[in-house]
Amino acid sequence: MVLLRRVIGDALRARRQGQHRTLREVSTAANVSLGYLSEIERGQKEASSELLAAICEALGARLSELLGEVSDTLSLAEEMDGVLVPVDEKTADDALRKVARESDVAVSVRQDSPLKATLHATRKPREVVYAA
Repeated sequence: MVLLRRVIGDALRARRQGQHRTLREVSTAANVSLGYLSEIERGQKEASSELLAAICEALGARLSELLGEVSDTLSLAEEMDGVLVPVDEKTADDALRKVARESDVAVSVRQDSPLKATLHATRKPREVVYAA
């Protein structure tokens, strides 16, 4: 089963690393402890909407952009057979791995156990076009 907090954490980490910023820089700007931000990025803690908004602001992003990316990732995961449903022990032992791609998003899922899956999403950087 794909956990929303993991997908959100992956999206936040990707944005931070894409800006070549440290956890310390972002945690200071968002006024959240470095350890707690790390736990959010690793999908170990579920952040409130207020905290997500503060982290997004520190990253120079809108909360709606982050949630849109998360929605795209979950949508792809839902289309992959068996990703969001429990699996039997035999299938879990095989450490099932699936990959889906849609334009600029790629999702890889590894089924670790009947109730645990690791989802890794990658996104091609979007080109920013400024109007004159």
